[in-house]
Amino acid sequence: MCADLCCDEKCVHEDIVHKVEHHLPNDETLYDLAELFKVFGDSTRIKILYALFESEMCVCDIAELLNLTQSAISHQLRVLKSAKLVKARRSGKTVFYSLADEHVRLIINQGMEHILE
Repeated sequence: MCADLCCDEKCVHEDIVHKVEHHLPNDETLYDLAELFKVFGDSTRIKILYALFESEMCVCDIAELLNLTQSAISHQLRVLKSAKLVKARRSGKTVFYSLADEHVRLIINQGMEHILE
């Protein structure tokens, strides 16, 4: 299994290893990044983000659009909000959700561009 993926003999290139080692983020930062990408691992959350590309929406609107319960949408929005991917704005009795910032759109667009290559 390793034949195509491994070196034929062990030969560590110390200069390369040391150069790369100094550019790696710390473990905590890499863990946080991995957790962020886990949030993108659910197609319902991706659909919600795509909907919010077009307009801010309330839970009722998103539930209707995606044909899901308000409870299911509310749960996914909590996950997205805790990951700082969406923000909420209250207007009277209604809470409207929108993308947290332009970075969210860029991350999704980069992912889409990658899978369409």
